Amino acid sequence: MKTVGYVRVSTDKQADRGVSLDAQAEKIRAMAVVHSSELLDIIVDGGESAKSLNRPGMARLLALVDAGDVQVVIIAKLDRLTRSVKDLCTLLERFSKRGVTLISVAESLDTGSAAGRLVLNIMTAVSQWEREAIGERTRDAMSHKRSQGQRVGNIAYGCQLAGDGVHLEANPAEQAVLSEIRQLRSQGATLRGIAATLNHRAYQTRRGTPWRLESVARILKPVAHAAR
Repeated sequence: MKTVGYVRVSTDKQADRGVSLDAQAEKIRAMAVVHSSELLDIIVDGGESAKSLNRPGMARLLALVDAGDVQVVIIAKLDRLTRSVKDLCTLLERFSKRGVTLISVAESLDTGSAAGRLVLNIMTAVSQWEREAIGERTRDAMSHKRSQGQRVGNIAYGCQLAGDGVHLEANPAEQAVLSEIRQLRSQGATLRGIAATLNHRAYQTRRGTPWRLESVARILKPVAHAAR
């Protein structure tokens, strides 16, 4: 059977976790031998995310599938192909219409059978659920920390880390600048005008640099859409 392999890495760091392009290609070649398949090529997507199917290598793979030039597609692991249940279903339907079988080495999956397709869909759905659940837990944890006055990410202008190294407290000097900015804004001053006034009064940003309209906009966000 005419077979094509597909390999992908999103970052160079993945090479250190056993998913390098060479490691994937080696597994694909071995699987092709097991299935007595004619491995025509191994298509590579380097530095490409699996969040969408908009990738050069993927476009080439799908072109071969649509042209009927391939019967089997082998991947080292399912997440090398896609991380989206929706995209996986799209690919499986496209492959199925053209009589193309998808084989994943790591999961021992073969869509040449109904059972293989069922297991593949279940595994992908569970994987996506897990990623979404982790995202929800992370957002909940960050929200709780904010409600407790604890630091989350960068420290907002006007605040500083308290002595316990966990909670935030007001920074008197920056609070004075914030009051000045809000007063000027309430008087109708533009962002550029506020920056000029702060510089004229010898105020500096947290980094010790002169004020610019972008710096003022970040502090006033999301009300910074007014005239500059």
